[in-house]
Amino acid sequence: MELTLTTPALLFPAISLLLLAYTNRFLALASLIRNLKNQYAENKTPSLLGQITNIRKRIIQVRNMQACGIMGFLICVLSMWLLYNNQQRIAEYAFGLSLMLLMLSLLISFRETQISVKALEIELSDLEELIMEDKKERKG
Repeated sequence: MELTLTTPALLFPAISLLLLAYTNRFLALASLIRNLKNQYAENKTPSLLGQITNIRKRIIQVRNMQACGIMGFLICVLSMWLLYNNQQRIAEYAFGLSLMLLMLSLLISFRETQISVKALEIELSDLEELIMEDKKERKG
Protein backbone atom coordinates (compact mmCIF):
# COMPACT_ATOMS: atom_id res chain seq x y z
CA MET A 1 0.00 0.00 0.00
CA GLU A 2 1.27 3.40 -0.90
CA LEU A 3 0.60 6.13 1.62
CA THR A 4 -0.16 9.50 0.05
CA LEU A 5 -0.44 12.92 1.64
CA THR A 6 -4.23 12.76 1.49
CA THR A 7 -4.54 9.53 3.49
CA PRO A 8 -3.57 11.00 6.89
CA ALA A 9 -5.49 14.16 6.01
CA LEU A 10 -8.69 12.09 5.86
CA LEU A 11 -8.44 11.61 9.64
CA PHE A 12 -8.51 15.33 10.47
CA PRO A 13 -12.31 15.76 10.65
CA ALA A 14 -12.73 12.56 12.66
CA ILE A 15 -9.95 13.42 15.09
CA SER A 16 -11.29 16.95 15.55
CA LEU A 17 -14.76 15.64 16.39
CA LEU A 18 -13.28 13.04 18.72
CA LEU A 19 -11.29 15.65 20.62
CA LEU A 20 -14.37 17.88 20.83
CA ALA A 21 -16.36 15.00 22.34
CA TYR A 22 -13.58 14.35 24.85
CA THR A 23 -13.49 18.03 25.80
CA ASN A 24 -17.25 17.99 26.34
CA ARG A 25 -16.88 14.97 28.63
CA PHE A 26 -14.18 16.77 30.57
CA LEU A 27 -16.31 19.90 30.97
CA ALA A 28 -19.32 17.85 32.08
CA LEU A 29 -17.18 16.08 34.69
CA ALA A 30 -15.77 19.39 35.91
CA SER A 31 -19.29 20.70 36.42
CA LEU A 32 -20.34 17.51 38.17
CA ILE A 33 -17.35 17.72 40.50
CA ARG A 34 -18.26 21.25 41.49
CA ASN A 35 -21.86 20.20 42.19
CA LEU A 36 -20.77 17.18 44.22
CA LYS A 37 -18.40 19.32 46.24
CA ASN A 38 -21.26 21.62 47.19
CA GLN A 39 -23.55 18.66 47.95
CA TYR A 40 -20.93 17.03 50.14
CA ALA A 41 -20.35 20.27 52.05
CA GLU A 42 -24.08 20.32 52.88
CA ASN A 43 -24.74 16.61 53.32
CA LYS A 44 -21.95 14.12 53.97
CA THR A 45 -23.66 10.95 52.73
CA PRO A 46 -21.69 7.78 51.89
CA SER A 47 -23.12 7.63 48.38
CA LEU A 48 -21.51 10.98 47.59
CA LEU A 49 -18.16 9.50 48.54
CA GLY A 50 -18.84 6.69 46.07
CA GLN A 51 -19.63 9.22 43.38
CA ILE A 52 -16.47 11.19 44.13
CA THR A 53 -14.33 8.05 43.90
CA ASN A 54 -16.02 7.15 40.62
CA ILE A 55 -15.47 10.63 39.17
CA ARG A 56 -11.79 10.53 40.11
CA LYS A 57 -11.42 7.36 38.01
CA ARG A 58 -13.32 8.95 35.15
CA ILE A 59 -11.19 12.11 35.18
CA ILE A 60 -8.05 9.98 34.87
CA GLN A 61 -9.61 8.07 31.96
CA VAL A 62 -10.63 11.30 30.20
CA ARG A 63 -7.12 12.70 30.66
CA ASN A 64 -5.60 9.54 29.17
CA MET A 65 -7.98 9.38 26.22
CA GLN A 66 -7.36 13.06 25.48
CA ALA A 67 -3.59 12.51 25.66
CA CYS A 68 -3.75 9.52 23.30
CA GLY A 69 -6.04 11.39 20.90
CA ILE A 70 -3.82 14.45 20.84
CA MET A 71 -0.66 12.40 20.36
CA GLY A 72 -2.37 10.43 17.60
CA PHE A 73 -3.31 13.69 15.90
CA LEU A 74 0.20 15.08 16.30
CA ILE A 75 1.83 11.96 14.87
CA CYS A 76 -0.69 11.95 12.02
CA VAL A 77 0.48 15.47 11.15
CA LEU A 78 4.07 14.31 11.50
CA SER A 79 3.41 11.53 8.99
CA MET A 80 2.08 14.13 6.55
CA TRP A 81 5.21 16.21 7.05
CA LEU A 82 7.37 13.13 6.49
CA LEU A 83 5.47 12.33 3.28
CA TYR A 84 5.98 15.92 2.17
CA ASN A 85 9.72 15.43 2.70
CA ASN A 86 9.76 12.12 0.77
CA GLN A 87 10.34 9.98 3.87
CA GLN A 88 7.84 7.32 2.79
CA ARG A 89 8.86 4.43 5.08
CA ILE A 90 9.11 6.55 8.25
CA ALA A 91 5.81 8.24 7.35
CA GLU A 92 4.12 4.86 7.09
CA TYR A 93 5.34 3.86 10.54
CA ALA A 94 4.30 7.23 11.97
CA PHE A 95 0.85 6.91 10.43
CA GLY A 96 0.51 3.38 11.82
CA LEU A 97 1.49 4.66 15.27
CA SER A 98 -1.07 7.46 15.02
CA LEU A 99 -3.77 4.90 14.20
CA MET A 100 -2.73 2.78 17.18
CA LEU A 101 -2.90 5.79 19.51
CA LEU A 102 -6.34 6.70 18.20
CA MET A 103 -7.55 3.14 18.77
CA LEU A 104 -6.14 3.23 22.30
CA SER A 105 -7.94 6.51 22.85
CA LEU A 106 -11.22 4.91 21.76
CA LEU A 107 -10.66 1.91 24.03
CA ILE A 108 -10.05 4.20 26.99
CA SER A 109 -13.21 6.10 26.05
CA PHE A 110 -15.12 2.81 26.10
CA ARG A 111 -13.77 2.07 29.59
CA GLU A 112 -14.70 5.55 30.80
CA THR A 113 -18.24 4.97 29.56
CA GLN A 114 -18.43 1.79 31.63
CA ILE A 115 -17.26 3.68 34.73
CA SER A 116 -19.86 6.35 33.98
CA VAL A 117 -22.59 3.72 33.99
CA LYS A 118 -21.47 2.65 37.48
CA ALA A 119 -21.93 6.24 38.62
CA LEU A 120 -25.48 6.21 37.31
CA GLU A 121 -26.11 2.94 39.12
CA ILE A 122 -25.06 4.62 42.39
CA GLU A 123 -27.51 7.43 41.70
CA LEU A 124 -30.29 4.95 40.94
CA SER A 125 -29.66 3.02 44.15
CA ASP A 126 -29.89 6.27 46.13
CA LEU A 127 -33.13 7.11 44.38
CA GLU A 128 -34.53 3.66 45.12
CA GLU A 129 -33.66 4.08 48.82
CA LEU A 130 -35.45 7.44 48.90
CA ILE A 131 -38.50 5.94 47.24
CA MET A 132 -38.58 3.07 49.75
CA GLU A 133 -38.29 5.53 52.66
CA ASP A 134 -41.17 7.60 51.25
CA LYS A 135 -43.33 4.49 50.93
CA LYS A 136 -42.60 3.51 54.56
CA GLU A 137 -43.48 7.01 55.77
CA ARG A 138 -46.77 6.98 53.89
CA LYS A 139 -47.75 3.61 55.35
CA GLY A 140 -46.63 4.49 58.88
